Formats: sequence, structure tokens, C-alpha cells
Amino acid sequence: MKIPRILIGAGSSGSGKTLITCGILQALLNRGLKVASFKCGPDYIDPMFHSRVLGTKSRNLDTFFTSEPVTRHLLEENAQDADIAVMEGVMGLYDGVGGVTTQASAYELSCMTRTPAVLVLDCRGMSVSIGAYVKGFLEYKKDNLIQGVILNRLSPMLYERVKNLLEKEMDVKVLGYVPKVSDCVIDSRHLGLVKPEEIPDFQERLKRLANILEKTLDLDGLLELAKAADDLPEVELEQENPCFSWQLSEPLNLAVARDDAFCFFYEDNFRLLEKMGAKILYFSPLKDKEVPREAHGLMLYGGYPELHARALSKNKSMKKSIYQRITEGMPCVAECGGFMYLHESMEDMEGDAYKMVGVIPGGAYKTPKLNHRFGYINLSQGVEGVFGQEVGEIPAHEFHYFDSPNCGTDYLAKKPSSSRSWECMHSRNQLFVGFPHFHYYGNPQVAKAFLEKCLEYVHRKGRR
Repeated sequence: MKIPRILIGAGSSGSGKTLITCGILQALLNRGLKVASFKCGPDYIDPMFHSRVLGTKSRNLDTFFTSEPVTRHLLEENAQDADIAVMEGVMGLYDGVGGVTTQASAYELSCMTRTPAVLVLDCRGMSVSIGAYVKGFLEYKKDNLIQGVILNRLSPMLYERVKNLLEKEMDVKVLGYVPKVSDCVIDSRHLGLVKPEEIPDFQERLKRLANILEKTLDLDGLLELAKAADDLPEVELEQENPCFSWQLSEPLNLAVARDDAFCFFYEDNFRLLEKMGAKILYFSPLKDKEVPREAHGLMLYGGYPELHARALSKNKSMKKSIYQRITEGMPCVAECGGFMYLHESMEDMEGDAYKMVGVIPGGAYKTPKLNHRFGYINLSQGVEGVFGQEVGEIPAHEFHYFDSPNCGTDYLAKKPSSSRSWECMHSRNQLFVGFPHFHYYGNPQVAKAFLEKCLEYVHRKGRR
């Protein structure tokens, strides 16, 4: 398939990748182009910014979860009608799993998908040293696809001289600069950036940024790089895993919590479930009174329940509805924030505890810093499997400032490139809940096992 595409990488986190990527997306939209966007890695919040700009869902491409063919398939499937696909990198270009590898890095994604990379450099306090910085990135891995650089936070007075220096001394195209844009800065909170809807006049700020980039970036040159990307062979996904073509024998409805408290999703998870025959029914634990009555399975993903603990606690009819559905046997998967919501209580950011659903004994509580159980992990086979099925090793990741005295002991999480491990997950009967997050394209047997358990529930309870 012919997919014009670029990857926006950086020298490090905090270099301005997200802001500049959003500005480029808006500038491309202003030119009348149809744009698809992707985030490298497990980030949930950056894609929210992409989606806010484009008005369509952004996707994650994560090479820790998915093999090269599956990664290319997700790119092809989600960008097939686009004029250009824009990928935002993660951390520094070469930074990957374990802190000492390039696995799951933006560099690896660029190589797997044969995508030209453009490096965003934070140039504060540098001039000639920018050349040494760029040269180091170009020479560190000889097979890198870095073909352009963008000079962020560089004085307009210096730009032409630095551009000439870089292009004279090394084989790289300088695609413009970004001056200091203080009114477009994106603030952060404990799980990453704030959400786009929390930024006053975000859309107007973005339009101003896009107008600036139209003048200071070589967008035509960037489009030329994207169009020069290699064609990609189409992927037969079923050859990777037969579960990708598995279908339900009859339709099912899945109730998915989606609101300000529960908002961390891999959109491709929903696509895979729908391909397998499920229908997604969104509901709000903050505002609705009960789980949709026609639901046959329950899904509680992560987000910011700790910011809405009081409101979640006050919605007693919803808590009662979820408790009743689960105790009567409805299959449920819950990740991180959704798992916290299932506890008897949960603390908010001030440490005040509120009553929650009560399915999991104990109370989720706030810790002073990022929990030591964070990053990519592989879950080894539990005694009960996933809903009673053996599914093999499951790739996952954890990232949370909250903890629980009852994290579960049914799986063992192992850190890649490390000897560290810990127990996690409640994976028995109709539950598969815990702090880890999952990408179903990393192990489609998990999605299949959940849907088959939902089907068993329908037949047992006569729920139609």
C-alpha cells in the first residue's frame, strides 16, 4: 500500500513533540488534507490531543505489543483513506524498553514501518552545539531513517545560519524552526499531560500555532518526505494468529465505561472486538443511573477516577447496578482506574476515601510518587488462565500513582530486560481485573476468551 507518512521524533521528552505534532496536524488540515495520526508507545493522553485536532480518533502503534506485520497492519488499516499519516514518537528517538534497549522506541517503529523520521530538537541555550547533537543521532544507528530536523525554541535571528551549518556538514534537511510560543504550552499532571478540554481556548491557540508553523516550517518539504516513504506490502493478519479471524456465533453487547473519569483507551481494542462480532455500548459511571440493561459484558478502563471520586461515590444507583451485574455472573474486565473503582473504597488526590463499587475487598489509596510497578511487563500464565482459558504470555504495561492492598495474585508480571517481577490480577470466574493495561492486538486470545465468557453468561442467564 502507498501511505505517505512521517514520524515526528525528538531528542528527549519535553522537547515539544506533542505541541509541534498538533500544530503540524492543524496546518495540514488547513491545507485541505485528510490526515491520520498515531502515537508511538502506550500513551493515552497524547492521542486525545491528536483527536481533538482532527475530529477523528487517533491510534497507538506500539511495537512492544505487536509484531512487525501486526504493527504494519494497524498502520495500513487506520491510514488507508488518508492523504498523509503522522506518527508522534515517544521519549527520545532511541529510548526503549528497560532503559538500555531500542525495543518499542520511536526508532524501532520508524524502521518497522519504513517511515521517514523528523527530529524535533530543543535548541534552548545552543547554537553550534546543535550540529554535534544532530550528528550524534544520525550516526548512533546507521539504519535510522532520520531525514529531517525541526529546530524548536530557536531564535529567528539564528535560524538561517544554523540551517546552513547543519545542511553543509551533514546529510539532513532542516525543515524549519519553531519560535518560543508561550501561550501554547501544555501543562502536565500526575499521569501525563492535562486533557485538551482542560486547556482554555485550546482550539484557538492551536490555530494560532498552525499559522505560525505555516510561516516557519517547510511544510512542503515535510510532505515530500512523507510521499517518498516506501510502499508497504499488505498483511494477512490471520497468518499471524488465527484468532484475528475468529467470530462470535451470535451478537453480543459490551458495556464500556466512557466519561471524564474513564477515558484511557486503545481505540483498536474496540475495533477488534467489533470485528469479532461485539457491539460497543458506552455509558457513564459519573452520570448514568445503571449499566445498559442489554449488556452482556462489562469493561472498565483506566483514566482519572481519583479526580472524580466524590461524584463516583455519590452515584449510588450506578455502583449498585455494577455490583449486582458482576455478582450475578456478568463477565468483567477492568484496568487500573477501572480496577480502583471496583474496590470497597478509593482515595482522591487529597487522600480522602470514598465508597466505591465493593467487588474488590480493600481500598485503593494514593501513594507519594509513581508506583515502582510501572512500565512494560509480560504476564505469565495464571492458574485459572483468562476466563478459564489458556492464552499464553500477555504483554501489558502499568503506570499508576495509586495502589491497593489487594492487587491480585493470579498472574506474575515480569519486566523485560530485568529480573524484577510481581504478582498481579484477579483472574477467576468471570473477572479479569487489575492494574495492568492490555492491547488486544498483542494477544487476541484475551479478547476471544472474554467474548466466549460473555456468550456463556448469555446462555446461562438467558440474557437477550
